[in-house]
Amino acid sequence: MNDYKEKILKICNETSKNTLMETLEIDYIDVGEDFLLAKMPVTTKVHQPDGVLHGGAMVALAESVGSAASYIFLDASKFFVRGIEISANHVKSVKDGFVYAKAVILHKGRTTQLWEIKITNEADELISLCKLTTIALPRS
Repeated sequence: MNDYKEKILKICNETSKNTLMETLEIDYIDVGEDFLLAKMPVTTKVHQPDGVLHGGAMVALAESVGSAASYIFLDASKFFVRGIEISANHVKSVKDGFVYAKAVILHKGRTTQLWEIKITNEADELISLCKLTTIALPRS
């Protein structure tokens, strides 16, 4: 299982090169049977003007992790995945350190999937609760 886990994380991190995920420095760090976990540094480049983590950066993190999880848990050779709806409730501010996004599947349908993504700080306090709906479209 450990070799499989390392392989999945390596693929997730390699496919992030030259994308928004690389720009935000998102690093996929753990995967299990029903979740994917990533971390992102909180620096001035992801701050809003008043010096705290921008909500849009959190939403980008959540959609990135949820979409990557969809690829892991679906047959990516048969489907491509797109996010079709995302919502976020930001409940706490962060100025520095890291935030962690854990995507857990709530519904795995043949066409749509529903993900809950909790973003926490280094003290494991909830920062944002996101819900992402993805759609799996057949490759032609």
